[in-house]
Parts: sequence; C-alpha cells; structure tokens
Amino acid sequence: MPEHVENYTWLFEGVTGKPTTPDDLVLQSERVYNFQRVFNLRRGYGRRKDDYPPYRAMGPVTVDEYESRADRYDKQLRDLAGVDPEGLSIEEKMDHLRAYREDRYEQLMDAVYERRGWNADGIPTVETLQRLGIDYPDVVAVVERALA
Repeated sequence: MPEHVENYTWLFEGVTGKPTTPDDLVLQSERVYNFQRVFNLRRGYGRRKDDYPPYRAMGPVTVDEYESRADRYDKQLRDLAGVDPEGLSIEEKMDHLRAYREDRYEQLMDAVYERRGWNADGIPTVETLQRLGIDYPDVVAVVERALA
C-alpha cells in the first residue's frame, strides 16, 4: 500500500533527520532481506529446502480433517487440481490435494526467487548483491561458497 510506505518515510525522516522516499525504503528493505539471507547461508540455512512451510500447513493431514470439510476439499480437487474425486479413497484425495498444493508452492518459490534476483536454490546472486550495493567482500564470499 503506497500510503503506508509514505507514512514510514515520515517516521524515518523524523527519527533520522534524513529525507527519504518510498523507493529508498523499499531498497533498504530489499538490502536487509538479502543480508538476512546471506547471514542464514553463513549459518547453514537459507536455501530452498529451508523455505518450506511445516507439513501441517499444506493440510489436510488426517482423514478426520478431510472428512470434516469433504465438500470444500472435493471442490478444490475438482476446480483447482483438475482431479475428479469421485471413486477415490480419502487417502488418495489427500495425496492429490497435497501434490497440487506442493506444486503450487514450488511455483510460488520460483517466482519469488526470480523476482528477488536469487537462483533456483534461493541464494542471492552476486549480481543482485552488486545491484543493491551490498557486494562487500565478506558477503560475496559467503554467496560464492553457497553457489559452489
């Protein structure tokens, strides 16, 4: 929301005395987010495998849970996943729904990584670090080790 970002520019300027624009704040935010990613890489995290939500978040995870909302989940299978639930066991329905949701999440990660300037494993590229002006030797070294 642009008006929300504008509010932050006023707060930033009020605290620091430094005039700023919404674009400045977005760039600062992008730098911070990439620094966090690099710090996580340095600690052994920050790759695609670390970006998955808990198994529970892709639910339903139990037969009882599926059955409690069977109409809703069957509709999602039909309308979103393109799977006819008729004649399938609850377990098969759950497997199809989970496969659909996991595939969609993979697509989301691909889109986010591309937009952020990261590789397919979720690692910022050296070019991204350069674009953001955070291509300090120690930072680049962490990324290069992760990319190797």
